[in-house]
Amino acid sequence: MTLSIHLAVLGPLGNNVYFLVDDDSGDCVLIDPSFEPQTQLRLASEQGWQLRQIWLTHGHYDHTAGAKTVSEAFSPPLPIAMHPDGFAWAETHPEGMEMGMKVDPVPRLDIPLTHGLWLDVLPGGSRKIVEVRDVSGHNPGSVLFYIPELEMAVVGDAIFKGSIGRTDFEGSDHALLLKNIREQIYTLPDGTTLLPGHGPATTVGFEKTNNPFVRG
Repeated sequence: MTLSIHLAVLGPLGNNVYFLVDDDSGDCVLIDPSFEPQTQLRLASEQGWQLRQIWLTHGHYDHTAGAKTVSEAFSPPLPIAMHPDGFAWAETHPEGMEMGMKVDPVPRLDIPLTHGLWLDVLPGGSRKIVEVRDVSGHNPGSVLFYIPELEMAVVGDAIFKGSIGRTDFEGSDHALLLKNIREQIYTLPDGTTLLPGHGPATTVGFEKTNNPFVRG
């Protein structure tokens, strides 16, 4: 198995959508399918990737908007993995409508994510490929996906280069976010590349030294 990760920046909010691919088999996981789901389906098809699952870092609509369309483009639908708290939050907060956008809800929760769970790129697979870590604070039930083989972590909106996720939303918790950054992100190896939900990649080492929002 040889893993690779690929980025597409999509939608009006410049969301980072990630494709985690097993290059040997073509099996692929779509992480945080934002807007333009047909573009995501087309990109996977053009590359010969076989979409197998959808993983969601948190429940904000700009990270989940394409989940229903992409999942239901297949029969049976692709399984959706999400933390139960994030799913519950998303069900009751369809904020896209407030911005004049029609956003499909996350249709169901097939794979409940919990802290310390290991995931495979295949549904029900037993290989320990990706570790789930709880980084709640920006949004309830936020998680990151740590991929040791690639020395990378997809972190959603928990942390950005030189910044952190907003905590002025309903359900946010600033102190909890800082705690989880220190305990769940800063404990990864310093060379780990952090792949955020918006903007450029960074590293654990860079953020520990330079991020002005997380001190001590």
